[in-house]
Amino acid sequence: MHHIFAFDANSPLLFTQFYFWAFFALVYALFALIVESPLRSKSKVKSRLHLRNVYLLFVSWFFYYKTSGLFLLILAFVTLSDWIIAGRIHKYQTANPKSQIPKALLALSVIIDLGLLAYFKYAYFFTNMVNDLFGTGFRVFDIFAYIGNGFSQAGRFSVDTIVLPVGISFYIFQVISYTADVYRRRIEPVKNILDFGFYVSFFPQLVAGPIVRAEEFIPQLYKPFRLSRRLFGIAVFWILNGLAKKIIMSDYLAVNLIDRVFDNPLLFSGFENLFALFAYSLQVYADFSGYTDIAIGVAMLMGFYLPQNFDSPYKSQNPQEFWRRWHMSLGRWLKTYLYIPLGGNRSIGFGTYFWWTVIAFVSAALTGWWWQILVPFAVFMAVVVIVNRQMVHGKSSHSKLLYSNLNSFITQVLGGLWHGASWNFIIWGGINGLGMIVNKIWRETGWHVRFAAMTVLTFGLMALDYAYNLPVWRLFAVWAAIVWTGTAIRYIYWLVTADKIINQKLAIINRKLSTAWAVLQTFTFITFTRLFFRSSSNLDPASANEVAWTTAKNMVNQIGGAWNNAIIPDFLWEYRWVVAMFVAGMVIHWVPADWKRRYRLAFAAMPLWLMVIAVCAAIIVIYQFVTADMQPFIYFQF
Repeated sequence: MHHIFAFDANSPLLFTQFYFWAFFALVYALFALIVESPLRSKSKVKSRLHLRNVYLLFVSWFFYYKTSGLFLLILAFVTLSDWIIAGRIHKYQTANPKSQIPKALLALSVIIDLGLLAYFKYAYFFTNMVNDLFGTGFRVFDIFAYIGNGFSQAGRFSVDTIVLPVGISFYIFQVISYTADVYRRRIEPVKNILDFGFYVSFFPQLVAGPIVRAEEFIPQLYKPFRLSRRLFGIAVFWILNGLAKKIIMSDYLAVNLIDRVFDNPLLFSGFENLFALFAYSLQVYADFSGYTDIAIGVAMLMGFYLPQNFDSPYKSQNPQEFWRRWHMSLGRWLKTYLYIPLGGNRSIGFGTYFWWTVIAFVSAALTGWWWQILVPFAVFMAVVVIVNRQMVHGKSSHSKLLYSNLNSFITQVLGGLWHGASWNFIIWGGINGLGMIVNKIWRETGWHVRFAAMTVLTFGLMALDYAYNLPVWRLFAVWAAIVWTGTAIRYIYWLVTADKIINQKLAIINRKLSTAWAVLQTFTFITFTRLFFRSSSNLDPASANEVAWTTAKNMVNQIGGAWNNAIIPDFLWEYRWVVAMFVAGMVIHWVPADWKRRYRLAFAAMPLWLMVIAVCAAIIVIYQFVTADMQPFIYFQF
């Protein structure tokens, strides 16, 4: 009994554990008694809804305690803090719409929430940066552990390390969105703190998203439970789909190849490193979207509906489309609460100046190259000058493009930093931001300019490779040559068909080939950025920067170095099941969405007895792939 209620840091409550499903079965049985017991009068509907919400609140808190222990107190604190502050904001706005107190209260809420996030997530990052800058020897100090030791046995909690609470990035963003939306008068504040606590801590999506906005979820708190036979079938499908993605695909690829290569990239050839990098792109998608699928299914069984978080992102034809399809709830959050307040494509203001300065300073501090601060400032001033000149000449559309590029780049860099306190995460976010900007400019230019630019870039990179003979330049040169080839073919096609009537079949073939080429190039670009993402994951914060940079550098050297092509056939045979899993995963991912919808609905329409057989068979197959140690979900660390 003690084991059931005690927190074990080595055994968190995961969706992939039998213990979780036993826990959920008990929770759901009592939940069914609450929502399905007969009512004697309609007046008791409201009290039953309140009982259901309170019940699920305490269930969610127990779930988080089993996942994070006493960090439950941090979750409870931000819940109480934002509930009180949002209520005060609404009160002052109602009494005096012109009062500045609500703005001050909103700032207080953001400072508290981001302060906690920064303390737990970026303490090592900022401490190391200060030590590098000034040659000091500061060490992190866990003030919460120190306070805890004052209320318990001395020395029970270590004050020398700061542990990141699971899911803190997700629920902090969730409470910020609630308070901000109350301030903007988009929603009314929740009157009952228990209802608000349930919104913040709903256990299916608590530790890894999706990030649920208050206006999407809170209205569901006051709706009676409804679960049709069809929705039940769809919920079960999403759970099985998520488990299959996580255990069959993600964990299998990780344990049998990816983790080995990233742990020791120098022990593997360039081709093996490259294949592991592409396989990681599939792994992180299967892992994260698998968690989301399970969360959506579990929530649906209880009558709640979470937003879609993924939309086949590797079908994207450009980086901007990719970020509309990947981690959609975070993308919406960043757009609503960061990109638009910065000015979006309308303007640049204090926020743009502030964050551009911070990014420049942090980049210089981490690299030690203080001269590079001048580069971002030069770019920024050039943008301001160009915008002012264009505004004078009435070219507002060009100004909007520059505003959009500048603010979207800042958003991507900060989005990268949200994922972790590492130089590699900043690089990852910056590369994605640059990719979006380059793609926007590319679409605005004509074919003559495109072909000329790719020609200059390709031969320039080849010259750098010849002059310096470094793997990184060889890698870029090969990639540029491949892109140049595709650009040249499309350029010739454009020259031949310009101002001419094109055969309809030829036009269809060209459109399909162009789409496939764009998808392949986008997938390759996103995969390359994953090098910096994966290198910074699952690391001790105290040494994350150094280890991550070394891993990324070694993989680039291997991929861009000389290949021993003779070992490729041996690799493909030795890792044939890994290769087959990767190919199968990509094929399934690229299956048209309409086909997936059809077999999802077909599963939901099965007779109950047949569905039970299908579920049992699926579980047997899925758990044949379970590894000796359960692999935690990748996004638990964020």
